[in-house]
Amino acid sequence: MEIKELQIEQLEKAASMLKAIAHPIRIAILNYLDGGKKLTVTQIHEMLKIEQSTTSHHLGILKDKGVLCSKREGKNTFYFMKNENLADIIECLNKCAC
Repeated sequence: MEIKELQIEQLEKAASMLKAIAHPIRIAILNYLDGGKKLTVTQIHEMLKIEQSTTSHHLGILKDKGVLCSKREGKNTFYFMKNENLADIIECLNKCAC
């Protein structure tokens, strides 16, 4: 069996992404975006029942660290997971927290 050699840049990026995810609100956001869903800031802030500015702040962090992508459609910006494999991490966290 071959062990894939990880480059330091990959490890640093992975750690940065995990740090960005490691917040209760951000984990909740990723739960809402599971399954390829695309949601607007307004939809997310209404589901979380928090201020829109707080939601935007957390979305910005997740996007900046490569966890989320966004796409503008008309007046709305939709957020979605950059890589659906991240859903596996969220699922694992949900199982481990029970």
